[in-house]
Amino acid sequence: MIEPGTPPVVGVIGGSGVYDITGLTNTEWRRVESPFGAPSDELLFGELDGQAMVFLPRHGRGHKVPPSRLNFRANIDAMKRAGVTEIISLSAVGSLKEDLAPGGFVIVDQFIDRTFAREKSFFGTGLVAHVSMGHPVCARLGDRLEEAAGELGLEAVRGGTYLVMEGPQFSTVAESELYRSWGCDVIGMTNMPEAKLAREAEICYATVAMVTDYDCWHDDHDHVTVEQVVRVLGENADQARALVKRVAPKLAGRTASCEAGCHRALDSALITQADARDPEMAARLDAVAGRVLGG
Repeated sequence: MIEPGTPPVVGVIGGSGVYDITGLTNTEWRRVESPFGAPSDELLFGELDGQAMVFLPRHGRGHKVPPSRLNFRANIDAMKRAGVTEIISLSAVGSLKEDLAPGGFVIVDQFIDRTFAREKSFFGTGLVAHVSMGHPVCARLGDRLEEAAGELGLEAVRGGTYLVMEGPQFSTVAESELYRSWGCDVIGMTNMPEAKLAREAEICYATVAMVTDYDCWHDDHDHVTVEQVVRVLGENADQARALVKRVAPKLAGRTASCEAGCHRALDSALITQADARDPEMAARLDAVAGRVLGG
């Protein structure tokens, strides 16, 4: 349980190609137990210019876990138990727009969730909650990421819609064109339900989408290959790490709750009456919802 206004601990979830964070000091890999099962890997604890940091490789070191098998609930619960108050998600994506070229970054502000085989909430029968997802990322984190990208001279677009598909296969041309007709900007496999769970856990969350390809809609990309993706990821990984290093000091020094409301997302979300709540479920939620459950 973390009270609003607690000094920031910045969590980084590294997607494909980002399996560590350089520049951390006082580092230690630690296993964090979760009642929701095993996270993708141990968590790397450390400091970056005095700012407490926690890193989790989303797919595990060596990329062992596919998107549909990720234990998103355990990952976010473990981050919460580690004291994380804000999460920067680094994610490889395909571009659905001509002007979002491979090698660039998008600081996402919206999602469309097309996944179907994943546990999407910490809550359920016995303890029901409904959090607001109208604005699914933290605007404050987005502002700081935009500032940091500008200072580094990175090609980073602020704002965009991320279509989250189930995978692990890439899109058909028909699917890619459908998503383009919806006005989506990028497509990937991992940020849902991650963003939803971060909101339920009252953790600020922002996505930096790393564009690796044009998906299959583009004349030059009639099919996407792993080799192509890995090549661009290698080029992007160092820039992504530099972005994290530049943004971390900008998140230090916060003494109040996030003005975007992320740290109080559960204030009006619980709907199950106190005397009707499942005590076993409440016990599992000691980290995620202990603040509002009185744990």
